Amino acid sequence: MIVFFNEDIKFKFTGKNNFKAWLNKVAHQEGFKIKDLNYIFCSDEYLHKINVDYLDHDTFTDIITFDNSEDESTIEGDIFISTERIKDNSQTLNTDFDDELKRVIIHGLLHLCGYNDYSVEDKSEMRRLESAYMLIFKPF
Repeated sequence: MIVFFNEDIKFKFTGKNNFKAWLNKVAHQEGFKIKDLNYIFCSDEYLHKINVDYLDHDTFTDIITFDNSEDESTIEGDIFISTERIKDNSQTLNTDFDDELKRVIIHGLLHLCGYNDYSVEDKSEMRRLESAYMLIFKPF
């Protein structure tokens, strides 16, 4: 089950069924089954507090992923996304907000599939996978 929430903001997230189908397809291609996945859209301040309280990082970020899986083949987790950061990133990178949102949404799922972005090589692989999987997203 994949569920989308708003925490402290009003954010109209459309095309939920398309995103669910896409995320399930990507998880399957990566060898996983999604059991319980929550996407929580929130503000910079809300995500900053999570970053400080749980990760001891005093920085703003666009996404934080918590892996709650107990079985290696299933995905269970919570993915917090700052829509303010997505908006700023899309302006800075001169990309469409919806494309940047898709990139961050799939980025979180890739973390739950075991990918990291700590090194330059890891970041490059994550970016490659994000781009490849964005190509298979089916809009309305």
